[in-house]
Amino acid sequence: MENILIVEEKDFSKIKEKIEKNKDKKIILPFSNEELARKALDKLKIDVLLVNLSKNKDKLKERGSSFNQVLSRLCKKANVKLGINLNEIINSETKEKAEIIARINQNVKISKKAELEIAFILKKENKRSLYDLKSLALVLGVNTKTTKNLEIIYFE
Repeated sequence: MENILIVEEKDFSKIKEKIEKNKDKKIILPFSNEELARKALDKLKIDVLLVNLSKNKDKLKERGSSFNQVLSRLCKKANVKLGINLNEIINSETKEKAEIIARINQNVKISKKAELEIAFILKKENKRSLYDLKSLALVLGVNTKTTKNLEIIYFE
């Protein structure tokens, strides 16, 4: 099991400070603010950009996933993987689960265009088999090349 650091800060200087202290760990940055995410992708060494989807609201004719083409291109340029938090799906109610899966599907379509790598992020207590997770990735629309290189990250 590798060392993982999930940086849950709202201030860029604090994020930068935490990342510089923990250069030997795999850095996961939860995406809460687009401006902060752009700045971090441009200037910092991040391994995974984690998009949390349970708090987002959908508009009338579009999904509120808050991940867009600009961020996907920046991720590709910085060699950062798109992180999908599967704990949100596991721990949510039926209607909310469907909305989260639809937002993930939209993010996968966007990441396909930029040829982004994808990482599934789970708590250790929600551990699933690699075969099941790769099957889920294919159902969500991830292409087979990306599915072969799918990274599964377990944290506590």
